[in-house]
Amino acid sequence: MTLPTMPRDPRTLLNKVPQITVFFWVIKVLATTVGETFADYLTETIGMTLTTASVVVGALLLVVLVFQFRASRYVAPLYWVAVVLISVVGTLITDHLVDDLGVELWVTTLVFAVALGATFTVWYRVERTLSIHSITTTRRELFYWLAILFTFALGTAAGDLLAESFGLGYALSAVLFAGAIALVWLAHTRFGLGAVLSFWIAYVLTRPLGASIGDLLSQPRADGGLGLGTTLTSALFLAAIAAIVVYLSVTRRDVEPAATARPAPVAARV
Repeated sequence: MTLPTMPRDPRTLLNKVPQITVFFWVIKVLATTVGETFADYLTETIGMTLTTASVVVGALLLVVLVFQFRASRYVAPLYWVAVVLISVVGTLITDHLVDDLGVELWVTTLVFAVALGATFTVWYRVERTLSIHSITTTRRELFYWLAILFTFALGTAAGDLLAESFGLGYALSAVLFAGAIALVWLAHTRFGLGAVLSFWIAYVLTRPLGASIGDLLSQPRADGGLGLGTTLTSALFLAAIAAIVVYLSVTRRDVEPAATARPAPVAARV
């Protein structure tokens, strides 16, 4: 059976996420770094309150997600703009809870871990899969982006918990999370850890990895950073993301083959 050019059911789409290649993970880490440094830029350099910054970036995210949901296929610039914005929002949410409301980091880490676990549980019970190769309906895409939001918020809380509350510092935290990701890769390639589970564990871990790298580069030397500042660090990483996304938009190297993006069964449609 051949895949039709356009889905007959407008709610049944071609896969809406990129193929998982090295480019995906590079941009993901860059985006998580920007999420940390740009959130700090808004609140520390520009002087926005956490509430104002959350509202502004949250509104931008909603606009981008409207276009993302309306698209019938994966569009690299649109998708990655959404990821960058949701990274910033996840950081701001955690910072608001900790800095403004006084919630302890171990509590936010636990709460977001439970929220993410609940999202995965409901997603699997409804769709019978957590694979990102099957984001082919609006309902699955809703679950996907909700999970992404919680991974960023959880990663921010867990990263800050280790780097600040446990006193590990930014550099050691980055090494620790990079090592954890390497162990996940080893478990997947050598010991048979499932692809879906491996992906989501690595996805969560890249958030605190990127945050630790961002803080290491941007924070003052007196606080354990390299002192580049949030403005320069954010600009450099955003430029790197833009360059890679332009490359992928031209080459389409991250677009999944049509054979893997078939419409979901009728029972899975919304």
